[in-house]
Amino acid sequence: EQYFILERSAELRERQQQTIHQQCPHLAERISWLDDFPENFNGIVVANELLDALPVHRVTKQHGQWQELGVQWNDKFDWTYREISQPRLQQRLQDIEAEQGELADGYTTEINLAADDWIHSIASRIGSGFLLLIDYGYSQHEYYHSQRKQGTLMCHYRHRSHDDPFVYPGLQDITAHVDFTAVADAALDSCLKVRGYTTQALFLLATGLNELAESMTSDDAGQQLRLATEIRRLTLPQEMGESFKVLLLSKNTDDILPGFSVDMRDRL
Repeated sequence: EQYFILERSAELRERQQQTIHQQCPHLAERISWLDDFPENFNGIVVANELLDALPVHRVTKQHGQWQELGVQWNDKFDWTYREISQPRLQQRLQDIEAEQGELADGYTTEINLAADDWIHSIASRIGSGFLLLIDYGYSQHEYYHSQRKQGTLMCHYRHRSHDDPFVYPGLQDITAHVDFTAVADAALDSCLKVRGYTTQALFLLATGLNELAESMTSDDAGQQLRLATEIRRLTLPQEMGESFKVLLLSKNTDDILPGFSVDMRDRL
């Protein structure tokens, strides 16, 4: 009935409005823009690639002790080591090693405390409904695997990816994968229920992606090729199909959302 877009950028709002009027003008009257979440609402929150864009703490283990990586200027931007800045961060690292076992010296990773805060904030504002979180990431066991010893920090600039955050400062996107176990724990701490967890490919197939594609087929060979290419990108394991996960949280509702016929909550 109503679709609200939380977008603070005036330029992006204008682009979104133009796209909606071009692609689905019959729905334009149902769509409104917000500067912030309302204090009290019932509905479904869809957050697609939001959590990976939140700021993270980058940490590394040196001589058996965790240190935080900060940024210094010495004719150029570079990393510097400092003591852990927050008790929450120190506690999270202790909890991770209690579950995973002690990580080796030189192990570097990211901790996203801002994701916990975002979950707590939304949980306090929603009366009843769902949070549908779509992002690339892992369960804690996969995230802090010994083979992932350099972390997951990635930078994106003009459709190219690399791992140096000091290239093009202020111009490139800097992201880190999501620890979905930590997100689920934050949800439970906020009196939300964890209702489903699966890969993007399984979610899209369970919600009718193939049927939607069949309804869009035409005699235009070019359109068929573009559609097939987009579906492969969304669902193939080596593309976005398995690296992206979907997590469903709920509050004060027993309703069921489709998409979780293959439920992987036991992996969290």
